[in-house]
Amino acid sequence: MNVYYKMLLGCACLVLPWSVMAQERKNFIAPNIDYIKVSGYVGQRMDDCFEGRIIAQDVDHLVNPFRTKAEDHRWQMEFWGKWVQGAIAAYRYTGNSELYDKIKKSVEDMISTQTPEGYIGNYAPEYQLTNWDVWGRKYTLLGLLKWYDLTKDEKTLEAASKEMDYLLSQVGPGKVNIVETGNYHGMASCSILEPTMYLYRATKNQQYFDFAKYIVEQIESANGSKLISKALAGENVAERFPYPGADNWFSPQQGQKAYEMMSCYIGLLEYYKETHNQDCLNAVLKTVDNIIENEINVAGSGSSFECWYFGKKHQVQPTYHTMETCVTFTWMQLCNKLLTLTGDSKYADQMEFSMYNALMASLKGDGSQISKYSPLEGQHTAGEEQCGMHINCCNANGPRAFMMIPDYAMKVQNSDVYINFFGRVDAYFKMGKQEIHVLQESEYPKTGNSMISFDMKKQADFTVYLRIPEWSKVNKVTVNDEVIANVTPGKYVPLRRIWKRGDRISIEFDMRGRVVDRDQHKAILRGPIVLARDTRFNDGFVDETCEIFDKDGYVDLQQVVPTFSWLSFRLKTTLGTDLERSYERTVSFCDFASAGDTWAYKDRYRVWLPQTLNVRKGVYKTYNY
Repeated sequence: MNVYYKMLLGCACLVLPWSVMAQERKNFIAPNIDYIKVSGYVGQRMDDCFEGRIIAQDVDHLVNPFRTKAEDHRWQMEFWGKWVQGAIAAYRYTGNSELYDKIKKSVEDMISTQTPEGYIGNYAPEYQLTNWDVWGRKYTLLGLLKWYDLTKDEKTLEAASKEMDYLLSQVGPGKVNIVETGNYHGMASCSILEPTMYLYRATKNQQYFDFAKYIVEQIESANGSKLISKALAGENVAERFPYPGADNWFSPQQGQKAYEMMSCYIGLLEYYKETHNQDCLNAVLKTVDNIIENEINVAGSGSSFECWYFGKKHQVQPTYHTMETCVTFTWMQLCNKLLTLTGDSKYADQMEFSMYNALMASLKGDGSQISKYSPLEGQHTAGEEQCGMHINCCNANGPRAFMMIPDYAMKVQNSDVYINFFGRVDAYFKMGKQEIHVLQESEYPKTGNSMISFDMKKQADFTVYLRIPEWSKVNKVTVNDEVIANVTPGKYVPLRRIWKRGDRISIEFDMRGRVVDRDQHKAILRGPIVLARDTRFNDGFVDETCEIFDKDGYVDLQQVVPTFSWLSFRLKTTLGTDLERSYERTVSFCDFASAGDTWAYKDRYRVWLPQTLNVRKGVYKTYNY
């Protein structure tokens, strides 16, 4: 990129010459978006994930189990499908030719393992249709179909069709019941509904649609998960089936498995798009609302031992195996699909919390590992290697969440432009036949300000929908210095006008520190960022009780230059129970993503701070988050 272009990108109020705008744009995130680049902190973490978890992956290692076909119960088959989907999204974003070649070779290698019957998998013949076999076929199909969507390579579509045709020869009416082929009341296997719908769209083969209909019917069958009827009846995701007990936790009897449940709901959304079956859509909407109300914690994720457990209520308690990254990704994926389908900004708000907190915290500082779990206190640790391989489910799946960010950042539908992400973004999108450049310059969420400017050859009539986060109660939006009225938290601000070159939007968000109370604990947030104490500040014991002094739910945070973190703040508080020696102590906080990011055992962090009881102020009150 030439020096002149780089200089121009540093100032949102400058207008780019059109001859410069057309240079060096290679990615294609969505049909109407020609190019998008996220910079700043988020962009850097995306780059770290690309270097450490995507381009560095030994992909032949992921293909090997498909060559040997000796498995009898484990889930190696999912690793390639997860990696390749993240890699394809990364290629769409970066245009990296080395990655393209790596993906292409891996697809060809996978197809070369296909049996004459059509099977691409790693289970021995006598163990097919047991345990994780159908779940693994789902990921193989998703990977092949993503490659076909990118390249339109007919050999890939043919291989995917043969894989599905072989499954149809084994499963369905008069054959093996799909619900009986995997765990969790069939949710693992029934999640193959998603690629079934993609394959139907690509081929218009009626038997694939009929199979999708069969899957939906079996979900509601006597032994199925009843994801539709239980959702419509308002049953909580954490208590749809009796808890199976520790010995049978990961078994067919477990009905609260978060990742697989959401994967099925993603399939039901795709089924709804073709059938307009309102029950399917309403079941997803009601379930997502239930998850928001009962499960998603202050850091934007949930689950314990990979299951729903009323996690929002219990989030102040130290919890085993909480916030699995596969759950974080699938939650973001489900919200992103609903955001695209409904245009409701609450799903974008959910994604923002998940992205800045649970997701960013999962990536090790050097980008080499993605944690399986991200507890709200303690230490980050690497997940175990799984299935006799040098990888685990979250290291394979996590990159998909990072590479989803550009698609979330901005969406263009017809004559509407939705801006969901605030920060440094450079993008080109199509409005009719005209290409429009949008440049966003911001240090958000370090600051609450953002400037968005437009450049185009000719004037264009379209609407910009600007997301106002629900947490931001005091806001200011201007267009070319004209103040916009009726800016409502938790809604989009529609800015309809004839846009011209040099037009700009300015935003000021409410970045006051906010206090959340729950069960004699407090957490502090600023913007979309959850804050944490970290032992590296050397300012006391992070587990010590304290008293946070807020006024109407807000505290006066002092932002300081970070020493080890992305963001750093100080706050006056009282530590411990000895007022004579600890009164008005200043305590440091960092962003949750930076807390404990060395993954060293000695570097402990904590989000929920236990509050010292002060009886002079009366009975301690508990507020729900």
